[in-house]
Amino acid sequence: MGELARAAELVTAGGTVAMACHVHPDGDALGSLLAMRLLCEEHGVDAVASWGEPFTVAPHYRFLPGLDRTVPPHQVPVAPDVMVVFDCSSLDRLGSLADVARKARELVVLDHHDDNPRYGTVNVVVPDAAATAVIVRRLAEELGWRLTHDVAKCLYVGLITDTGRFQYVHTPEAVFHLAEELATYDLPIAEITRELFEKHRFAYVQLAAMALSRAELDPGLRFIAAWVTAEDLARYDVAYEETEGLIDLVRRTAEADVSCVLKEAPGEGLRVSLRSIAGTDVGSVARRFGGGGHRHMAGFVTNHSIPETIERLKASIAAAP
Repeated sequence: MGELARAAELVTAGGTVAMACHVHPDGDALGSLLAMRLLCEEHGVDAVASWGEPFTVAPHYRFLPGLDRTVPPHQVPVAPDVMVVFDCSSLDRLGSLADVARKARELVVLDHHDDNPRYGTVNVVVPDAAATAVIVRRLAEELGWRLTHDVAKCLYVGLITDTGRFQYVHTPEAVFHLAEELATYDLPIAEITRELFEKHRFAYVQLAAMALSRAELDPGLRFIAAWVTAEDLARYDVAYEETEGLIDLVRRTAEADVSCVLKEAPGEGLRVSLRSIAGTDVGSVARRFGGGGHRHMAGFVTNHSIPETIERLKASIAAAP
């Protein structure tokens, strides 16, 4: 029996299925989690869905169906028979739910990060999948479960966020076939795009303008860095989750191959996002700092200062093959 078939068997084995995605969920993590939670509800499988503290999401994800059915992490069974985790390349990324995953009798990992160490008892890890949402769609097909409008909307969000609206290099032909299928469920494409990418509070626009104005470009390394401190967030009254899209503004810089955004997450240290356009493997760079990710999209967390982290990143990029 293959891993996908085994995952389908466990989901329908009976009892409550615990589900979680990584902390600070992005569109793919959240869309995949909610899609599977909605599918379970539609087909009579009891499921509880959550993610580790802080139990919040960015404003541009609050339109997602099924979000109101998620629960805080303390309401997840502490030792579930079956747990499914989404878009989570390591146990640590589950945050406060990592111990729950360790105690699960069966742990199903659905992920597309190539550095995933296969930490589950069942590992459906597909590095060539453009998003975890693609794997969830395959699992639904394996289960023989038809999609619904709400499920399709969640999967579409996962697909377009992790492909950068189909513009990242890891966007194979199959992505467009899936997008076409999902669009047949009468999705409000323009509304989804507006919510995800084009609508921000004025306070965030001001914060982004400030961060971009002090960004530093190293033309020799083709490296650009911008940063947001905890003081900046307080000054502009912007939540950390609202800053997710800042990296997409920075990566537009024509003179840069590697783009970096450093953000002080209250109580969590400095979270660093990396993107590359051409040759630099930022996944490899991030792993040197204890993080991980894809060749063109990666990140890590550090307790070093912003200036020190930028200098260490420059040295690492300069030494990269």
